[in-house]
Amino acid sequence: MSLHLSASRAVPVPVTEAFDRLLPHPLPELFGRRMLAIPPIREVRDQVGPWGEVGQTRTIVLADGGTMRETLTSLERPHHFGYAIGDVHGPMKPLVSAIDGRWSFEPVGTGTRITWAWDLTPTGAGRLVMPVFARMWGSYARQALEEVESVLLR
Repeated sequence: MSLHLSASRAVPVPVTEAFDRLLPHPLPELFGRRMLAIPPIREVRDQVGPWGEVGQTRTIVLADGGTMRETLTSLERPHHFGYAIGDVHGPMKPLVSAIDGRWSFEPVGTGTRITWAWDLTPTGAGRLVMPVFARMWGSYARQALEEVESVLLR
């Protein structure tokens, strides 16, 4: 049983520009703030070349010392890209076994609606805290999408 989480934000930037600038952007710049129990991303390791080829992998290092392995699983420029997170270590390991994530880009007015979604597979113990985690993730996603907008408007 997975939990679907999603957040969106409209930005006054064309779809192709939003996609092309967000896909390779450094994760620590987008996810640099903590939201309660969800730590910021401190660094990315083991990435070869710019992020943008299906099958690429990298290790995400969180500020609390946890790590996760990310694999780019789909890419349809400029509409969406997807990724899978597994091999979770650290404080999130007892809660989450896997995450399928997706960034989507669709025209809205003169700009783009950017949607970030997770289909999270909790562990048995993690199911108990998913309602609280979902609220934290919603706030974390709002922060991240604010940062995305800031980056795209530079």
